[in-house]
Amino acid sequence: MARDGVPMLMLIDDEPAQRRLVSALAARAGWRTIFANDGDTAIAMLGTQDGMRLDAVLLDQWSPSYEPTGLIRELRARRPALPILILTAHNNVAVAVEAMRAGATDYLAKPIAPERLLAALNATLNGEHGKGELRPLTEKIPAALSFEDVVGAAPQFRAALAIAAKAARARVPVLIEGESGVGKDVIARAIHAASPRHKQAMITVNCGAIPANLVESDLFGHERGAFTGAFDRQVGKFVAADMGTIFLDEVSEMPLDAQVKLLRVLQDGEVQPIGARRPIHVDVRVIAATNKRLHDEIEAGRFREDLYYRLNVVQLTIPPLRERLGDVPALCRHLLARIATQPGLRGLGLTDDALALLMQHDWPGNVRQLQNALFRAAVLCEGDALTPQDFPQIAAHIRGRGHGESRGRLHAVPQPHREAAGITLFEGDGHVRQLAEIEADVIRLAIGHYRGRMTEVARRLGIGRSTLYRKLAELGIDSAA
Repeated sequence: MARDGVPMLMLIDDEPAQRRLVSALAARAGWRTIFANDGDTAIAMLGTQDGMRLDAVLLDQWSPSYEPTGLIRELRARRPALPILILTAHNNVAVAVEAMRAGATDYLAKPIAPERLLAALNATLNGEHGKGELRPLTEKIPAALSFEDVVGAAPQFRAALAIAAKAARARVPVLIEGESGVGKDVIARAIHAASPRHKQAMITVNCGAIPANLVESDLFGHERGAFTGAFDRQVGKFVAADMGTIFLDEVSEMPLDAQVKLLRVLQDGEVQPIGARRPIHVDVRVIAATNKRLHDEIEAGRFREDLYYRLNVVQLTIPPLRERLGDVPALCRHLLARIATQPGLRGLGLTDDALALLMQHDWPGNVRQLQNALFRAAVLCEGDALTPQDFPQIAAHIRGRGHGESRGRLHAVPQPHREAAGITLFEGDGHVRQLAEIEADVIRLAIGHYRGRMTEVARRLGIGRSTLYRKLAELGIDSAA
C-alpha cells in the first residue's frame, strides 16, 4: 500500500526493547511502525485508519493471548493479501512448517539480523514473498561434506571440484570465487573433510555479517580491558580453529585494518589479540570465498593486493546454476531427499512439467534459491509430487520474461536438456569419461526418475531385474540413489 511513500508495519510484541529495535531497523528502510501488545489488540487495530494502511505484520511467535498459528489464520482470514512475518527465538524447521501452513509468508529468527529484516520488508513491497526468507532454515539442513556427495556433472563444475580435491590434501590457502548461492560453503566443507585436518574443527566466519569495529576482536580475540566494553578476555576465531580450518566467507568485506592482521597470520602463523603483549602462534588452514572479483576490489583500493596473492594460492571458480542447467534434475532429487528428512516433511516426487518449469528459470540466487523454492513448495504441497502449481512465483517470473505461450502455458524442457539431465560424457580435461562411470550415472538417473521402482527401471533400461541388481553391486550403486 505505502501511501505517501511511507510503508506501514504492525509489530505484535509486548517487549519494549524489541519494539525499539525493530522500529529503529524498519525506519532505516523508510518504514513507520505501529505496535500491538497482543493478538486481540492487533485484530482490533486492523479496522483503524493506520490498520487499513498496513503493508506488513511482524508477529512475535509467542504472543500472550493467541496461540500463534491461530492468530496467523485469523489475520489471514481478515486480510488475505497482507504479508505476515514471524519472529521467533526457535529457529527450527518444524516451527517454520507450522507457521507457513497457517499462512505466514516469512520467517525471522531472534536475535534479529538487520539485513535479514530489511530484506524481508523490502520483499513484501516488491511482491516477492518467499524469495530467500527460508535461507536460515534451509541452511540448517546438514550440507554434504564429501566430494562424492556434491551434486553436479557439468564439465566446468567438475573441473573446479577436481582442483578442490587435489588442493584438499595440502596446507595451502584456497580462494573460492562465485556468485552468491552457488555452493562455495559446500565446497569449503568438502575440502576440509578431505584434508588431514578433518578431525579438527572448521570454523566459519561471515566477514560481511560482522560490524566493522568488531571484526578484529572476533577474528583475533582481545584481552580484558583492551577497549571500552571488553569486560572479559575473548578467544578469537583463529585461535579456536588452531590445527583445523577457518572458512572466511565474503572475505572481500573485511576492513583494511583487519586485512593487515590476516596477512600476518598467513605470513608468520601469528595472531595478535587486541591488548595482548605477545602474539599467539597458530596452525590454521585458510579457505576464503567471495562473490566479488577481487581484482576489481584491489583497483578500487578496498582489498590489499599482497593479501590477495597470499589467499589465492589455489583458486576455484564455481559456475552459476544458469550455466549448468543440466544439473537441475539431479539437484532437485538430491535436495528433495534432504528436505524429506526434516521434521513435519515427507518424501515428494517432481512431475515432468514441474521440472520443465524449474529448468527454464535463470536462478539468480543459484542453488540456494533452488533449495529455498523446493523447501517452500514441499511445505505447502498436499499431493505426492510437486507440480508447476507449487511454484507460482517461478512461473510468474518466467511468463514475465516473455517465455509463456499465448494461453499462458509454459514451454516444455528443450530436448537436449532432458537427455543431458545430470549426465556428462566428458571429464573436466576434455577426455571422454570411462564407460562404467557413464553407465552408473544412467542407472542412478533411472532409479531417481522412476522413484526406486526397480522393475520399471529394469524394463526401461532393457535389462532383467537380476542383471540390474548385479550391475548395482558391480558399480557400487545404492538402490536408493
